Amino acid sequence: MLLRAEDSCLLVVDVQERLVPVMSDPRAVLKTGAFLMRAARRLDVSIVVSEHLPEKIGPTMFDLRELAPPDSFVSKCHFSCAHEPAVLEHLNALGKRQIVLCGTEAHVCVLQSALGLKAEGFDVYCVTDACGSRNPANAQAAYERMRMNGVTTMTAEMAVFEWLNRADTQAFKDLIPHIKAM
Repeated sequence: MLLRAEDSCLLVVDVQERLVPVMSDPRAVLKTGAFLMRAARRLDVSIVVSEHLPEKIGPTMFDLRELAPPDSFVSKCHFSCAHEPAVLEHLNALGKRQIVLCGTEAHVCVLQSALGLKAEGFDVYCVTDACGSRNPANAQAAYERMRMNGVTTMTAEMAVFEWLNRADTQAFKDLIPHIKAM
C-alpha cells in the first residue's frame, strides 16, 4: 500500500542525546531523520516524537528537536510506543492509520513499537535509513523480523516521494534541494 500524506503520521522514536552518539552511524540517523521531518512539515504530515526516560537519557537531539512542533513530544518508559498509554492516545487522537517510524534503537524501541502498533491495527512503515542500532547486525535482524510480521520497510526517499505523489506541485519544488542533499 502506498503512503498518503493525509493518512500518515511520522513517529520519531527516541533519538536522544545520550543514545544517538553510541549508534553505529549516528550522523545518518540525524541527517535522514531531519530530512523526513522537514518533508513531513512541508506536506502537513503529523509528527510525534517519543522520548524514552528523558530524565535519564536526555531530550531529543537538537538537530531534530528544532524541527518538531512543540506539542509533538511524548515521554515514555515502555520500550514500545504502543504500550505507552500517552503515546498511543496521542496517535489515536490524530486519526491517522499509517505510521511511518524512524529512530533508535532499531532492534529495541523501534522494533517493539512497529510490532505493537501493527497489533493495534495501524499500517506500519519503518524507514530503515533513518534508524540505528549500536550493532548493525541487530538492526538488520530487526528489519527482517518486521517484514516477517507485516511491517513495510522502506527508505526515506521512498516515503517522501509517496507523500508527494506528483512532481507538478510547489511542495515538490520546495523539497527538491533537500532530496538532492540526501
